[in-house]
Amino acid sequence: MIKNTKCECGHQNPVGTVLCEACGKPQYEEAGHSSSELLEMRYDGVARRSQRANPNFIDKIWNFFSSVKVAVYLISITLVAAMLGTVFTQETMFVKNFDPSTYYKQKYGTIGEIYYMLGLSDTYNSWWFILLLVMIGASLVICSLDRVLPLYRALSKQKIRKHMQFLTRQRVVYQGPVSGSGEEWVNRAIAPLKKKGYRVHTDGGALLAEKQRFSRWGPYVIHIGLIVFLLAVLFRGLPGLHLDEHYWFPEGEITQIPDTNYYLKNEKFTVEYYTEDEMSDEFRQKGKIVPKLFETKAVLYKCVASCNDPLNEPELVEVDRHNIRVNDPLSYKGLQAYQFDFEEVTMLRSVQPTLVDQETGEVYGKFMLRMNDPETEYDVGPYHLKLKDKYLDFGLDENNKPITKSGEPNAPAFLFTITGPALPEDGGQFIYFPYLQQQELFGQDKLNEALGGINHKLRFDMLAMEDVDFIHFTSFLNIRIDRAMPFVWTGLGIVMVGLIMGFYWQHRRIWLRIDDGILTLGGHTTKNWFGMRREVSSFLETMGIEVDEKSLDNGGNRS
Repeated sequence: MIKNTKCECGHQNPVGTVLCEACGKPQYEEAGHSSSELLEMRYDGVARRSQRANPNFIDKIWNFFSSVKVAVYLISITLVAAMLGTVFTQETMFVKNFDPSTYYKQKYGTIGEIYYMLGLSDTYNSWWFILLLVMIGASLVICSLDRVLPLYRALSKQKIRKHMQFLTRQRVVYQGPVSGSGEEWVNRAIAPLKKKGYRVHTDGGALLAEKQRFSRWGPYVIHIGLIVFLLAVLFRGLPGLHLDEHYWFPEGEITQIPDTNYYLKNEKFTVEYYTEDEMSDEFRQKGKIVPKLFETKAVLYKCVASCNDPLNEPELVEVDRHNIRVNDPLSYKGLQAYQFDFEEVTMLRSVQPTLVDQETGEVYGKFMLRMNDPETEYDVGPYHLKLKDKYLDFGLDENNKPITKSGEPNAPAFLFTITGPALPEDGGQFIYFPYLQQQELFGQDKLNEALGGINHKLRFDMLAMEDVDFIHFTSFLNIRIDRAMPFVWTGLGIVMVGLIMGFYWQHRRIWLRIDDGILTLGGHTTKNWFGMRREVSSFLETMGIEVDEKSLDNGGNRS
C-alpha cells in the first residue's frame, strides 16, 4: 500500500520524494551519505512513477523503459547493428539481376553466407532493427514522461522560503551577518538581481531569484525531436510515403509508376556516344563505346478517374514534362525521376496482322495486336476473334505444353478462338506467332492442326513493315518519393533547438533567507558553476558584502 510521507513543514510528499516539494528539506538520508553532502538536484528531488513501491506488471514495463541505462543499451545495440549493416553491400543497393540467396556466398564466401542468413544483408528493413527503433522510441517517451511531468509540477510550485538544510547543502553557499531588517534587505536585493536577468519573488525575509528556466526543457525537446524523427523513419514503410525503386520505361509507351496514381511516358530516348578522338587512350585501346549523353524525353501524367478500374482505361492528365538527364531529374510534388541507365533493344511493341482466306486469297482486314496489353476481342470482316491466352516468351515444357518463360515479349504467341463463316459453331482455335522465325521454329501450322485445323481456311499475313512497331530503347529510371522526409528534417530541427536550449543557457536559481540578522544564501545552476559563483559574488558585492568568490564553493561535483 502506497503511503505519503509528511515533512516537518506540514507538506505531504509522495513516496520516493527526495526533497520536500515545499521547503526542500531532505526526506531521508541513504546509508553512507553525510548530512552535509550536496543535495541531488537533477529532478529537484521529485517522486517519479518509476520509484513506486510494489509495482504492478504495467509499472514494471514502465520502469524498464524509463531506465536511462536501458536506453543506453538499446542505442548501443542499434548502433552496433547499424555498423554491421555496412560490412557488406545491402540488398536494397542492387537493382538488376540480383539473387541475395546466392550472391553473398559467391561474392564473400562462408562469411557472406552467414551474413545473409543472419538477416544482416537487409539490416535496415529487418523486423528486429525496426523493433529496436520502436523500443528506443518507447524509451524516449516513457523516460520523458517519467521525469518532465513531476519536474514541471515542482518548478511551477516552488516555495520561496526554503529549509535551512536545503540552502546550506547547495553547491554555492554564503552565510554572514547583515544590517537592518531582513525584509528591508530583501527589498533592496530585488533591483540588482533583476538587472542580472532574474525573476524575483519575495516572502518577507526570504527571496527566490530564477532565470532561464526554459533551458531545463532542452533535453526533453531533444527527446521530442528524436521521437518525431523515429516516427518519420518508421512511417516511411507505409504505402505512398516512400518509394525508391528502379523501373524500365520503354520508348513510346505510357507506363504506370507502381503504387502511385502517376504514369510516365518515354516519348523519345536519345543517346550520344564519344567518338574515338574524344575518348581517352584507355577506353580506345579496350574498344569500349562510352555514352556521352543519354536523355529521356518524359511526360508525367496523373490519373484522375478509373485509376484502379480494370474494365476502363484510366483518365490521365498531363502534369509535367522534362528531359531527364543524369543529375537532372524530373521533379513534381515530391516525386523525382532520375536517369539511371538505358538499354538498346529491338523489342516488338505491336503488330497489325491481316486476316486472309487461304483458299481464295480474300483479305478480310487487319487489327492492332499489342504485345503487353492486347484487347480481348476483335472483329475482322465476318470473323470474331477472342483472345484466349497469350505467351510473351513462348516455350514448351517437358510435356510439350505451352508456357511463358519470362514476362518480356522475346517470343510472343497468342491463342485465339475464331468464329465465323465455314467454321464450327463454337469456333476453332488458332495460335499466332508475330515473328516469322518463331513460326518456323515451333511449327505454327502443325500446332494449329493439333488445335483444330482451321489454318486450312484462314491465315494471318504481315503485308508491310509499317504494320510492325518495334521498341528501340528502354530507359531505366530511378523513381523516388519521400513524403516522410519533411518530418525527418522537422525532427532534426527540433533536436537542434533542444541542443541550443540546453547548451547555451543555464537554469540558475538563488534562494536566500534572513533569520535574526544572519543571511543564508544557496545557489544552483545546471552548468557553469564558475559563472554562477562569480554572479553571486558580484550580487553580494553590490549589496555591500565583500566576499572571495572561491569561498562560495561548498565543494562537491553534483549538478
